[in-house]
Amino acid sequence: MIPFSILDLAPVTEGSDASQAFRNTLDLARLAERLGYRRYWLAEHHNMPGIASAATAVLIGHVAGGTSTIRVGAGGIMLPNHAPLQVAEAFGTLASLYPGRIDLGLGRAPGTDQPTARALRRYFDSAEAFPQDVLELLGYFEPATPGQPVRAVPGAGVEVPVWLLGSSLFGAKLAAQLGLPYAFASHFAPDAMDEALALYRRDFRPSARLRQPYAMLGLNVVAAGSDAEARRLFTTQQQSFINLRRGKPGLIPPPIDDIEAYWTPPEKLMVERALACAVVGDAGTVQEGIAAFIARHRPDELLLTANVFEHAARRHSFEIAAAARDRLSAAN
Repeated sequence: MIPFSILDLAPVTEGSDASQAFRNTLDLARLAERLGYRRYWLAEHHNMPGIASAATAVLIGHVAGGTSTIRVGAGGIMLPNHAPLQVAEAFGTLASLYPGRIDLGLGRAPGTDQPTARALRRYFDSAEAFPQDVLELLGYFEPATPGQPVRAVPGAGVEVPVWLLGSSLFGAKLAAQLGLPYAFASHFAPDAMDEALALYRRDFRPSARLRQPYAMLGLNVVAAGSDAEARRLFTTQQQSFINLRRGKPGLIPPPIDDIEAYWTPPEKLMVERALACAVVGDAGTVQEGIAAFIARHRPDELLLTANVFEHAARRHSFEIAAAARDRLSAAN
């Protein structure tokens, strides 16, 4: 059975705050470790009241320090927002503190709106230089050479697996050219998934970092005691998408009984298209849905995410998903 991992955005729910979100994140990471998830990734977003993972490297350190075996990483760091040297130093530090446990996923988007991207100062000058920035960053992780004018300290010679993230053919092509593992954002932008996977696997060039292609796919999984309850829990994610598209991002809302009354027909089509890669239901439905997704797309790993309002229900959802993984593994 392929590995399962978790993507967490450190959600800040209505009636809560960032401090509680961070406590929930660490609690969920510890649960994930016990349940046998391979990785626990956090993603960089800015100016979004419902997402507390803006200082991604800091939060990765918090989670890695509170766990012992699970890999912890960025899914991802939006590289155009940062100088490659600073990213190398931050993740060189993390990998020195927690050897063999830190991943660095790199994205090209700003992870925010245009005014905030301008406030970050780098994005609009750096997005087109993304391939060059990736190469520069990879170079900082190589062992330093005599006379090298700039080196990452710490970072040079430190083992930090680097992934490329994407939701289009651009990232797939670059990951294939550089011989890097690839994570596709099918959990919110699945349109180009099949084409991107095919391109990545066809054009992959082995590198010192990776000998054969390795693709991870994002999948929304919301599980509960019944299909109806899982569908109700999923309305939190659906509302969040609608609010974002309406230009009103806010705290993560509680689930509602009637999502049809909340969205317009065009919004419904938009959300259903964006969240097409979703498995929502009870234990049996989730097991069948995950098995079908794996059979169709043949990922090397799954990155599960669940934007569930109540922390206890979110924990339970990942418990059900892990049990489905174990049953599928036993059946193979």
